[in-house]
Amino acid sequence: MATNVIMPSLGFDMTEGRLSRWLKNEGERVEKGQAIAEIETEKATVEIEAAASGILARIIVQAGQTVPVGTVMGVIAEAGEGAAPPEARVKASPVARRMAEEAGLDLSRIRGTGPGGRVLERDVQAAIAARPEPAPPGVTAGPPPGATVPLSRMRQTIARRMTESKTRAPHFYVTVEINMDEAMKMREQLNSLSPEAERISVNDLIVAAAGRTLARFPGLNASYRDGALETHSQVNIGIAVALEDGLIPPVLRDADRKTLKRIAAESRAMTERARTNKLRSDDLGGGTFTVSNLGMFDVDEFIAIINPPEAAILAVGAVTRRPAAVGGEIRIAALMKATLSVDHRVADGAQAGRFMQEFKKMLENPVSLLAG
Repeated sequence: MATNVIMPSLGFDMTEGRLSRWLKNEGERVEKGQAIAEIETEKATVEIEAAASGILARIIVQAGQTVPVGTVMGVIAEAGEGAAPPEARVKASPVARRMAEEAGLDLSRIRGTGPGGRVLERDVQAAIAARPEPAPPGVTAGPPPGATVPLSRMRQTIARRMTESKTRAPHFYVTVEINMDEAMKMREQLNSLSPEAERISVNDLIVAAAGRTLARFPGLNASYRDGALETHSQVNIGIAVALEDGLIPPVLRDADRKTLKRIAAESRAMTERARTNKLRSDDLGGGTFTVSNLGMFDVDEFIAIINPPEAAILAVGAVTRRPAAVGGEIRIAALMKATLSVDHRVADGAQAGRFMQEFKKMLENPVSLLAG
């Protein structure tokens, strides 16, 4: 039975997407769950996975085309079901083919200088050398002074959505200071027993606490739509990831039901996919709340703009050691400030205050985060 490859919807406001490239050729075997194409939306570049195993029998939408959501882009057929013959393979030497694959280059975009246009090793080396030099880690390459640079699609989307959010949703803000001593001790103990690849970050603790708190405050896990309050059945937390063009919030689904260890593993994998432009279609869309953490930049406190159609966003600063009143004494403690931005059409100050009170309680008594 044939299975269509369609342009997916990755958010309530997505109407179209651009097919960046096919990762498989017509006539090639594909396995269910295997990445077969990349699409570019206003938000990110996302990998499309095969919904079934079989042969990529037909490519309908070509690389570079922009089509509406729901458009059939290709067809996967079972073996022997009339698959189309393979397209002509790019002529290339084995060494050139391997080099291009390791460098992530599309052979069809490289001009071959060998006999009959065959791509040779030197052609791939030239293509690699022609790529722009990446900025050093932690450094964002900016435009030269005095330049006028067109905004990328992602930057344009951020500008449009944040303007709409700030002008349409009446924001208000609630800030609390949280003693993270116990949370940091628990994190240190857990990480001492785990390999480096499974260690828990401060952000994992924050997401776990936010997820469990949202389950108790469904009024903040909601959206304002057409004069009514729409509460969501799932707690899906967007985790803001900084990319060169801006922030993107891949979504951790059912955050209130997952163990701390699983939250850490999924968040780490999701963040890595975002930073390497390998997000999956189910990484985006369907978010009900967002966490934005600037603590790694030594930011003490900030406020964030709500990501519509969500009702709230949590902005978290760095954990810093400062004097604090603890048990009737002044001593140095690990403190963190968190600010909740709320759509006033959805909730009021008392609700937000109770939410932050519960969120603070969970992080100051973090053993509860180990349950589930």
